This record gives sequence, structure tokens and C-alpha cells, in this order.
Amino acid sequence: MRVEWNVRPTGLRHDLADAADAVNGDARRALVLASGLASVPFAGEGHTAQLFDTLSTLAAADLTAARVAEAHLDALAILHQAGHPAGADQTWGVFAAEGPGTALTATRTGDRWRLDGIKPWCSLAGLLSHALVTAHVARPAADGGRRLFAVDLRQPGVTVHDDAWVARGLSQVSSGPVDFSAVVADAVGDEGWYLRRPGFAWGGIGVAAVWWGGAVGMARTMYASARGRAPDQIALAHLGAVDLVVSGAGHSLAAAATAIDAGEADGTAGSLLAARVRGIVARTVDEVIFHVGHALGPAPLALDARHAQRVADLQLYVRQHHAERDDAALGQMLVTRGSAPW
Repeated sequence: MRVEWNVRPTGLRHDLADAADAVNGDARRALVLASGLASVPFAGEGHTAQLFDTLSTLAAADLTAARVAEAHLDALAILHQAGHPAGADQTWGVFAAEGPGTALTATRTGDRWRLDGIKPWCSLAGLLSHALVTAHVARPAADGGRRLFAVDLRQPGVTVHDDAWVARGLSQVSSGPVDFSAVVADAVGDEGWYLRRPGFAWGGIGVAAVWWGGAVGMARTMYASARGRAPDQIALAHLGAVDLVVSGAGHSLAAAATAIDAGEADGTAGSLLAARVRGIVARTVDEVIFHVGHALGPAPLALDARHAQRVADLQLYVRQHHAERDDAALGQMLVTRGSAPW
């Protein structure tokens, strides 16, 4: 990764950082920024490091900007893989979460499909023009498999429940449920393709690049404080600890980008790589929040609006990593391999 947390971004990265800083938590401004990132490369096509660098640079300045951009770019990458081009004036999200007590079903109607039911965790559904949505294919007397669909969210039958989103972090990236009632959709890939494609694991690493960028933003606040006054040994120890974890996580992202472009992150190798990188970065975020909080005390949380917002945003966003449950899933992957990986 080319972003270094202890220096100011230069050139193109400086422009990206300024654009993200201007978003300042506003989801509509974030969508405008995201829609202008058409030249950002797709993962796996030789410039994955540039993609991760873009996401982390945005996140270091403003997590809302990066959160919205990551979802839009991930959707464009999926559509690109499927040979299903997106329109220039469209803004996209990916709604693939499942939840207890909710179900979204897809029923074929001629050459197209009809979606009915409830989909949880639909970020920015009330502002986006389109989304890629997973649904269970309806079959007589059998459980339907999952398939991906492209949906125009502006059509009748789409009901967004923004009132369910009460989060203080990423407060404008409303991610409540959406009701679908006889909503027309187009299939993207065949049944199961969304989860089988190599880019599924790569997209998860892109999310980790955003988490890492958020940690970089917090680390920069800590570094500025240390430079602004003579730090004592405790402050220096916290700064050193932050450098270790941030640098290590940055190297893991850079190595992942190299592996993806080298064709070494497909199938089970890609799943294992994504689990490791996401776990490393999630732990880094938790440690950075701990060390920055202990080093700086309550003042920036109470008096620095941007820092307080970054902490709240990052604490919420990183919980997409399921902590010990994802660690257990990684452990299962390792046992299944049949030989020690180290």
C-alpha cells in the first residue's frame, strides 16, 4: 500500500483526500464522489493495489465517503465480471445480507424475475438508483438456491425503512430493511455465481482496506498530538504500538493485492486470504481505537467533531467482522487443509 499514515498524501491521493474530507459524513455528497470514480481499476486486473489505495485514502479522510464508494465500486466490479454493464448515471449498492425471520424470494416471470419479501441491511436504499440483491429462487417443494439480481430501486413495490437505522456511527448511511413487493429484476450470473466468483473474496478485502484507512485517520490524529507537544514515555509507547499494528496491516493489504493480481487468490486460497487479512485489519482497528483513546484521553472525543465521528463510524463499520466467530471460521479452514500452514 502506498498510503503512509505519518505523512500527508500527495498528488492524486491529496485530491482524493480533499474530496473525501469535503463529504464530512454527508451521504448524498458521498454518492456524488463515488459516481465520479469510474477510472478506479477493478480487482484482479493488474492494479488491485491502486483500488485498495483509493479506498484507504478516502477512508483516512472520511469514512462515509469510503463506505459509500466501496459499495458502489464493488457493485460495478460484480457487474463487470458478469458482463452486465452499468449506466453512467446510476449509483449502486450490494444487498446480500441474510437475517433471521426475513426472506426474499425470486420467481421467474418470462425473461425476467419478480422479487417478493424483506431484505435486511440495505445500505442507502433510499438514495441509490440501483442495487445488486441476492434472493432465494422459488421452487416447488424445495428450498431455492441464492441468485443475484439487478434491481432498479425507483420502481413501485420498493419500500425502504430508514426509520430503523438509529446508529450514531455512519448515521447517514442508513442500512435498514427493504420490503420488495412484485419488484421486477434481472438475473446477474447463474444460481450460486455470486458466492463462487473469485471477486467475492476480493471484495471482502476491499472492505478491510476501508477499515485500515479509518485506522490511519485516527493514527494521524495521534501523531499530530505527539508532534504538537513533547510526549511522555506513555504517549510514545502508545504511538509505537499504533505504528506496529498499522504498518503490519498495511503490509498484509499490499501482499493481498499482489496475490490477487498474480492469480494466487482464487477459490479456497482467496477465501483463506480474505479471512486472514480481514482478521488482521479488524484487530488493528480495535488496537488503534484502544491506544488512541488511552493516549489522548477524552478531549478529542468531546471537542474534535471529526475525530469523534471517525471513532463512531469506525467502531460500527468494523463490526462487519464477526470477531471470534470469524476467527473460528478461519480455524476451520486451516483444519480442513490437512497440514499446518506455518
